[in-house]
Amino acid sequence: MLVVDDEPGVREALTRGLAAEGMEVRAVADGRAGLAEAATGAYDAVVLDILLPGLSGYRVLEALRAEGIATPVLLLSAKDGEVDQADGLDLGADGYLVKPFSFVVLVAQLRAVLRRAGPATARVVHGALTLDPATRSATWEGREVGLSAREFAVLHALAVRPDTALTKDELLTAVWGGGGSASRNVVEVYVGYLRRKLAAVGAGELVRTERGRGYRLGAGG
Repeated sequence: MLVVDDEPGVREALTRGLAAEGMEVRAVADGRAGLAEAATGAYDAVVLDILLPGLSGYRVLEALRAEGIATPVLLLSAKDGEVDQADGLDLGADGYLVKPFSFVVLVAQLRAVLRRAGPATARVVHGALTLDPATRSATWEGREVGLSAREFAVLHALAVRPDTALTKDELLTAVWGGGGSASRNVVEVYVGYLRRKLAAVGAGELVRTERGRGYRLGAGG
């Protein structure tokens, strides 16, 4: 879960409260940081304040939808006007809460949008590799591979197209959302991280480089 709010008290309260509900939470304080995180596509939902420094919540939401990122977004605002709510929903928000809000209602709305969204994708199996997007977990020959959200997203992007070499630009779009939020070099960095963690469970040759084309999955081992 991603929380984007410039009020420290709100960020802290939501982080604690959502964690108590069994959710993994990352919180950031401004619009640009929120967009960079949400554009990875690695979150199940985003709680997004509208009045943010750097980039408003409206613009963050607009940019996400323009990039084709369908992650559910619940807008928070101090404005309770019908026009404000309509604007947010028209831009692609999945819900709208007015501050001060009930935490119980916020959790109920989050669970509702997650139910509507359904599972992001089915479990992916490639030889001895199994990826479960619902739990964002990876195993190799039954052994768990401890991956960060972005490392998992890189591996998942490769696993769903195992017969295709993905270019750095394609991985940037799939994992970081494109739009200049990250550079091609970051792909190399995360592929390096991924290879080291896979090597630790005996799958060091799984992610292969195809010169002039990009990266693809091999048999591993």
